[in-house]
Amino acid sequence: MRETTIESHITSSVTSKTVETSHTPNFISPSDTETPPIAMSKRNLVKGHTTDGIERAGSEPVDPAALSKALKGMEDAARVRERTPNASPSRKRQRVYGDRFIPNREGQDLQASFSLLHDDGSPATPSKTKRRTPHGELHFQKTEEANRTFSTLLRSELFDNSIPQPALPNLSPESVHSTTINDPSRSRTPPSNLSSSSLPPASLTPSTPHKNLFTYMSPRHHTNISGHPTPSRTPQSRHGPNLNARSDLYSLSPVRFDSQRLLLSPKKAPRAVSKVPFKVLDAPDLADDFYLNLVDWGGSNILGVGLGSCVYMWNSSSGRVTKLCDLQDDIVTSVSWIQRGTHVSIGTNKGLVQIWDAEKQRRLRTMTGHTARVGALAWNDHILTSGSRDRLIYHRDVRQADQYLRKLVGHKQEVCGLRWNTEDGQLASGGNDNKLMVWDKLSETPLYKFSEHTAAVKAIAWSPHQHNLLASGGGTADRRIKFWNTSTGQCIQELDTGSQVCNLAWSKNSNELVSTHGYSQNQIVVWKYPSMTQVASLTGHTYRVLYLAMSPDGQTVVTGAGDETLRFWKCFGKRERDGVGGEGAGAKLERWSVIR
Repeated sequence: MRETTIESHITSSVTSKTVETSHTPNFISPSDTETPPIAMSKRNLVKGHTTDGIERAGSEPVDPAALSKALKGMEDAARVRERTPNASPSRKRQRVYGDRFIPNREGQDLQASFSLLHDDGSPATPSKTKRRTPHGELHFQKTEEANRTFSTLLRSELFDNSIPQPALPNLSPESVHSTTINDPSRSRTPPSNLSSSSLPPASLTPSTPHKNLFTYMSPRHHTNISGHPTPSRTPQSRHGPNLNARSDLYSLSPVRFDSQRLLLSPKKAPRAVSKVPFKVLDAPDLADDFYLNLVDWGGSNILGVGLGSCVYMWNSSSGRVTKLCDLQDDIVTSVSWIQRGTHVSIGTNKGLVQIWDAEKQRRLRTMTGHTARVGALAWNDHILTSGSRDRLIYHRDVRQADQYLRKLVGHKQEVCGLRWNTEDGQLASGGNDNKLMVWDKLSETPLYKFSEHTAAVKAIAWSPHQHNLLASGGGTADRRIKFWNTSTGQCIQELDTGSQVCNLAWSKNSNELVSTHGYSQNQIVVWKYPSMTQVASLTGHTYRVLYLAMSPDGQTVVTGAGDETLRFWKCFGKRERDGVGGEGAGAKLERWSVIR
């Protein structure tokens, strides 16, 4: 087709002359064509006429009109060939692969292809040097930190109602960044803290000074200590305010300087908390009852657990399990250790309160007074306080023969939470009536009665790091953790956890809080106070995590659930003030590690 098209443009009036093939020019195909130029052959010559229609005779000049006509013919031929489908049927189309290069044996250099592969290109042979990330230990913390940083940055960039301005002459460079004026397009009311005389000119764009850029005062009458002349004040423009280069007005960054400082500020590495319990114990017959308190870890480093009608003790040092008692015709509903010593109190379903010597495994006393089960117990030295389903709270002095010392009436339903603040002498009680009450010492009238929770209040914890700071958690319909200042009676902070709050406990070694939850996630969460950011979220229980206790050294927590298991978690570090070893508290309790 090409030869026919070109020959059709050859002029018939050209004189026949002998032309050697060496003088025949080879026309190069246009760059957008795929077919290489056709080589000239003898059949392209017609009795001395070349295929381009140009007469060649030694050094005779080439006819420009004929050359232009021939070139135009080639361009037309190229356009016709581009519109014609299947112009090169003999050429194979290059194979196109998807998002990943796959070597094959059809004309491929397998050795070169393998060398070009990325380390992660072959999933069957992962890189040996690739660092394995721990099983989700820090992923949650890093994600939360990134989300908080992004939210803060976005809020600062979008909702800031100020515009950048040059520094005022009477302000220091440090105060420039905090001095702003309202945007006229956003607010018509001028700010009250800036007077009309202190405002800069209407135009916020700085103008170029009319004379020298920098003007210095005469150093004639001012010398420094070394005797050298010193300018009397900071050089500034003669015809305008002192322009601060750190102002947002001159920033080349799309974000403000506040946001840049936030992004560039060093971030503290999150603390790694193991997501897997280091020990799991079977606890058959562990009741799935929200209102009971069946697990407590005493100062003697012994864990007491109420299972059915029996109380068992687990020695964390030796791992030995001992049965303390069997009530036969009664059921254990609460267990609580005294702060110092080996005495443990047991509440029963019949309303009795028993005191046992765990070292000698002997019952010392049985106290009466309640007419229903005793689900909450709390010690304050020699004062034992009990709460019951009969809605009453009794203060008992274990040194006296009387059954109780005080009777507190305030709750309208079962008392399920009791905690003493031994330093400030305050008692906090929570009930199924959604009430949280604070009692001062042995007073029979509550100091505060909080009604903000909308579900039963069982989770109660006093902060060991701050006086009069109380944390409380609500049940399924509430799901909130609230913090109270019991010196003023104010709620200073609250947080919606998204699930039922069953227990709360403060860390003894750091300003952190651990909470256990029920419906619907059944998780254990470690919080950083007062920011209430999650340090870790631990899962594993298949039922509500109804029971929580902390070891005497403050490093380990044990949780119990209706799945009849006890799980031990390493949540907190060693006490900082004990030094590197951190064995100060543990050494003091070592003499109580074995039951004698």
